[in-house]
Amino acid sequence: MKVISWNIFNGQAANPTLPAPLLSESIRETIASAGCDLLAVQEVDENQTRSGSVHQMEIVAIAMGAPHWGYARAVIGTPGFGWRRPLESEKIIHSESQSPGYGIGLASKIPVRQWHRVDLPASWFGLALAYPTDKGFRLKYAKDEPRVAIIAELENGFTVAATHLSFVPFWNYFQLLKLMRFMKKLPGEHLIIGDINLPWKIPQTFTSWKSLTAKKTFPSYKPSLQFDYILARKELKATTIEFTPSKMSDHLPIGVSVELK
Repeated sequence: MKVISWNIFNGQAANPTLPAPLLSESIRETIASAGCDLLAVQEVDENQTRSGSVHQMEIVAIAMGAPHWGYARAVIGTPGFGWRRPLESEKIIHSESQSPGYGIGLASKIPVRQWHRVDLPASWFGLALAYPTDKGFRLKYAKDEPRVAIIAELENGFTVAATHLSFVPFWNYFQLLKLMRFMKKLPGEHLIIGDINLPWKIPQTFTSWKSLTAKKTFPSYKPSLQFDYILARKELKATTIEFTPSKMSDHLPIGVSVELK
């Protein structure tokens, strides 16, 4: 099974002073060409003006050729500009809404037996982050947002959790531990994939989980940190996937070909 994770930066260009490529083309050229079976994407827009008022997760799934896909809103609104926490009725998977949303998704060519959603509360404080403008990146204080994990129990024996954790140090580590505890309740061989926002090999050093690949993923134009991971609860045989370069996103994709022992 070829497993890939990519923070798609809601389809924005890696260089904010240049035009962004089409999301569908980026997925086909960078992800589908690698023969992907399962793709986790983060920073996904739903009905946002900035990304053409489309459901980006649907575009991703179609471009990848994945008939099974799920999307989970983390917030309603636009991060950094105005948002609110989802109501309980909005904490659903694979949905359509007239309100702008922002979250994560999982697309699979492998049939999904069951979907799960795990909500991960936000930190009570935020940080100054770099936001893209026509003149480059500009620092702006960002309140931390609620986070979410979307989990698929696959018919091939894997159970995969996709997530995008907080940018707040230490808080993201505790979110990861909460997700790992939840995974213990589920069947199959466990993977956690996504933008974990933890550098310096923290996920595999301070938990019992194994990192299946090592790759500096951020920022994409000059990678110096690994924020994106494919973590396995047990040691698995895995081969790193190489990608066609893309002009989309400030993160590089990460992927492995993995098999059950």
